[in-house]
Amino acid sequence: MTKIFFATDIHGSDICWNKFLNAGKFYEADQLILGGDMTGKAVVPFVHHGGANYRVTLLEQVFDITNEDELNDMKKRVRSRGYYPYMTNPDEIAELEKDPERVSKIFLQEVLKVVQQWMEIADRKLAGTGMKVYCCPGNDDMDEVDEILMESRTVIHSEGKVTTLASGHEMIASGWSNKTPWDTHREEGEDQLKVRYEAMTSQLKNPHSAIFNIHVPPYKSNLDEAAELDENLRPKMAGQALKAVGSTALRESIEKVQPLLGLHGHIHEGRGVSHIGKTLCINPGSMYEQGTLLGALINLGKDKVEDYVLTTG
Repeated sequence: MTKIFFATDIHGSDICWNKFLNAGKFYEADQLILGGDMTGKAVVPFVHHGGANYRVTLLEQVFDITNEDELNDMKKRVRSRGYYPYMTNPDEIAELEKDPERVSKIFLQEVLKVVQQWMEIADRKLAGTGMKVYCCPGNDDMDEVDEILMESRTVIHSEGKVTTLASGHEMIASGWSNKTPWDTHREEGEDQLKVRYEAMTSQLKNPHSAIFNIHVPPYKSNLDEAAELDENLRPKMAGQALKAVGSTALRESIEKVQPLLGLHGHIHEGRGVSHIGKTLCINPGSMYEQGTLLGALINLGKDKVEDYVLTTG
């Protein structure tokens, strides 16, 4: 039997990344698997106003910082929510307001800097443990992230591959999603997703004992219900109107292959489990902005899921 710890959608949160790396020892897991969407969503300007004074706007609240301790605390607060502190001044802010391309470059620079730091932390913490992290970037992650992952000694870039875990279970992995309203980095039509999944499943030697580590959940699995949006991308009925937004191609692939286990994310509020035929599908959900790591601990036998539990920590 092997014990897997799975988490996903940590979106740049330093707290969640460190909790994830510690989860192997804490839960006595044999294997760590991270779903997609590693990176955060925004840069937060720290605007210098002379001396030790900075002004920071976080979640529409303005903070005036007057000393180094306050500055360090605010940086940690911003990073714990998965955002990226950027030290700047009023003149640069005025310039950036006229130059969105430069803003995008700064965002990419800050994202990649943190991903590099995370790989260094993983290599240091997991050195000598024999533990590896299997990861594929998600739809919100830029292409440039892949190269950094591939240079890590302990984080295995598994996008588009069939990987055989130490337990003997084969795993396919992909962070690509079906189309979203936000035109993110890794999304495509269902026909393309079908080709992507078939390219991996056709290589499986023992499909019924395989693991599908696929970022997007399957369609109408109860793991893919998100707030329905209006034409302005605002939730209908104050977010009470829900809509299934998972992948039909993935559901078709699961119904056909009937793997042992599906590990999914993407829909943060989709925490739960679902069965599609004989396949157990799990979405642990995400609460990264609160610094809370949601996960799933799964005990796998050779040909069956012995038991599982959704974790909060």
